[in-house]
Amino acid sequence: MSWWRGWRDRIETDAPLGARTWYRIGGRAKWLAHPSDAESLSRLMSAVAAEGVPWRVLGRGANVLVRDEGFDGVVIVLDAPAFTKMTFEDVSVCVGGGADLMKLCKACCDRGLSGLEGLAAIPASVGGAVRMNAGGRYGEFGDRVRSISVVETGGALRDLSREDVGFGYRTWGLGRAIVTEVVMDLVRDDPVRVRGRFKEYWRLKRATQPVGERSAGCVFKNPPGASAGRMIDEAGLKGERCGGAQVSPRHANFIVASADARASDVLALAQRVRDRVRERFGVELEQEMEVW
Repeated sequence: MSWWRGWRDRIETDAPLGARTWYRIGGRAKWLAHPSDAESLSRLMSAVAAEGVPWRVLGRGANVLVRDEGFDGVVIVLDAPAFTKMTFEDVSVCVGGGADLMKLCKACCDRGLSGLEGLAAIPASVGGAVRMNAGGRYGEFGDRVRSISVVETGGALRDLSREDVGFGYRTWGLGRAIVTEVVMDLVRDDPVRVRGRFKEYWRLKRATQPVGERSAGCVFKNPPGASAGRMIDEAGLKGERCGGAQVSPRHANFIVASADARASDVLALAQRVRDRVRERFGVELEQEMEVW
C-alpha cells in the first residue's frame, strides 16, 4: 500500500527537479506532491510523518542545489491557487506561502505600499523568504510580517505572530514548518517613488551580482562583522573553476554553473572555497545554499 493512499491531490513519480531550480541541474524526486490547500498539506504531512518518508518543500528553487542522484523522498510544491493568492486591504496584504516574492513586491509598488522594495531581485517564494528572512542592506522580509500560518512537520496547523517566528539573520525559529500564508503591514507612499526605489535597488544588484545566471544566490552566510564574498575574493578564488562550476567573477559569494555542469562540480568547488578561506582567515564559512 502506498503511503499517500487516500490523499486526493496530484502526485507525480520519478519527477525531474533540475528544471525547477535556478541551477537547472540535479536529479529527480521519487515523488512530487501538489497539495490543493493547507488542509490537504496537513493530511500529506501526517502521512509522511507516519511512514517516515523524507521530504522537502520546493519554492522558486533559487537557493537550492539538487544532487546528481536526486532526492529519494517526496518534494512538495505549493503551486495551487490557495498558496499563490494575494489579498490587499488598506496597507496590509495577505499572501500565500507559494506566491512569487517579486510579483508581491511589484504589486505593492503599483499600489504605493512601501516596505518590500529593498528585496528587489531576490528570487524566492514568499514561504522561502519567511524561512530565510530574505533581505540585505535595504531591509529584511521579517521586518514587515504581522503574522504567519504554518503546517508543522506532523501535520498540525498553527497561526503565529511575528514575535513567535523568531526571525534572525537568514533564519527563523520554526525549524521545518511549512509556511502557508503570511500577513504583512506596509506603509502608504507615492507609487512613483516606491517604484523608483525598487528599480534603483534592482539596478544596484544587477551591477554587482550575476543576476540571471545559473546559481543559487549567495553560497555562504556572512560571518559576524565580515563579508564572505570579500574573504573569498581576497583568498584569490574569483573565477576559480571546477568542471562546469565557477566562482562568479562579478561576486565571489556566487557559484555559477554552465549548461554542462553537474551538481557535483558545484559541491566540489564550494568545498574548495570553504577550505581556502579557512586556511587564509581561520574562519569556517557557513553554507546558505540548501543541498538536497
